[in-house]
Amino acid sequence: MPLVDKLLILAIGAQVFLAIAILVLMGRERVPRVMSGEIPVADIAVERSGYPLKARLLSNSFDNQFQLPVLFFVGALLLLQLGFVSWVDVLLAWLFVALRIAHAAIHVTSNDVPRRFAAYSAGLAVLTLFWLWLLIRILLVPSA
Repeated sequence: MPLVDKLLILAIGAQVFLAIAILVLMGRERVPRVMSGEIPVADIAVERSGYPLKARLLSNSFDNQFQLPVLFFVGALLLLQLGFVSWVDVLLAWLFVALRIAHAAIHVTSNDVPRRFAAYSAGLAVLTLFWLWLLIRILLVPSA
């Protein structure tokens, strides 16, 4: 397997482990409070407002890992399937993942909305470039 493929797979793995890390942190915030009775199950059965702020921030950040990253996963898997992975793809993939980590870090700490929006927008821009680069190459490859 070429090095660029391995590096792209590592970027995919890093994004997956970001989601898992947020999920674990969210569980550490939620489960003990529910188990101790501090938060009645009825208060959180339908919505999250019964949880403290930190748990809600983690929950929102976790939900966000199933928005833009899904488009990243589809593109990355398509690249691997087609055998089109290049160093540009790897660079854009890792930049996207780094921006997702920054976005999540802001989301679950200060939750500074302008900074969080900047990280999100930068990630969206990188993801857009990732897809444009992929589509250009697919459309320019002569068909057999």
